[in-house]
Amino acid sequence: MQKKTKIYDMDIDYTVDCRPVKYPRVEFRTGHLHLILPKNYQNEHKLIDTHKDWIYKKHKEILNSLNKSKDKQLIKRTPKEFKELVQKISKKNLTELNLKVNKIYFKQMNSKWASCSSSKNLMINSLLQHLPKSLIEYVIYHETLHLIERKHNEHFWKQMSKKYKDHQRKEKELFLYWFLVQGKIK
Repeated sequence: MQKKTKIYDMDIDYTVDCRPVKYPRVEFRTGHLHLILPKNYQNEHKLIDTHKDWIYKKHKEILNSLNKSKDKQLIKRTPKEFKELVQKISKKNLTELNLKVNKIYFKQMNSKWASCSSSKNLMINSLLQHLPKSLIEYVIYHETLHLIERKHNEHFWKQMSKKYKDHQRKEKELFLYWFLVQGKIK
């Protein structure tokens, strides 16, 4: 159910999802605020109030990204062209890092550009095909590094920095494209 709250000068829409979880949490998914609450949880307004500064900052960042994403252009590639590009980039990264991947899968995902499973499979979001080649290369390298380091810890980002000193800028650019792709493709 869609609800509204006011935090400082902003009206923010949110949804509530009651689940069999132990602790309540607040998250943004694809730009929308979600409260994940234990069943029979009674203090949703207190939870919002506790996290209001974080919610406000994140919501402002999302609105800013939505505005900036209007200046970006999506790339037209066929699924076949995209798969060939991913295979080529993956092969290059795997050779460079002396790694092996089990299999590469493609599917449209709702919350991430790609993932790497513990069984060494790469899952690539098919929406990535609309992004510039440089961002596709970045995402695939990022996921390939998860074959070495599973978590986004200091070691992982140190490895990323060896090839992408500008990885923080790339992450922000991916965030912008996320909103653009969500708005135009779906």
